[in-house]
Amino acid sequence: MTDRLMKVNAYTTLDLVDAVATGRDFETEAFAVANATSDKENPDRVRLQFELDNMTEEHLPAHMEALELTPDQARTLAADLEKHADRVEDASNE
Repeated sequence: MTDRLMKVNAYTTLDLVDAVATGRDFETEAFAVANATSDKENPDRVRLQFELDNMTEEHLPAHMEALELTPDQARTLAADLEKHADRVEDASNE
């Protein structure tokens, strides 16, 4: 992923995850970077960023998606992720 828009370093949340880009006429599997962050000084939102490896994806130009969340929205998302993580983990332990 040499043509990244996101800065990836030791502090990046997830620097290699499986992803799928889905469009009206295509579906492509790729690697991706996912990051949760906030500004270092005077943070006013939580930013959730996501970028697919565009070296193998042929339908989309290089781009990054970002959600800007309030603290309450970030906590709601985190709680839902925890709930689904528990559900998947419980199913794999059966």
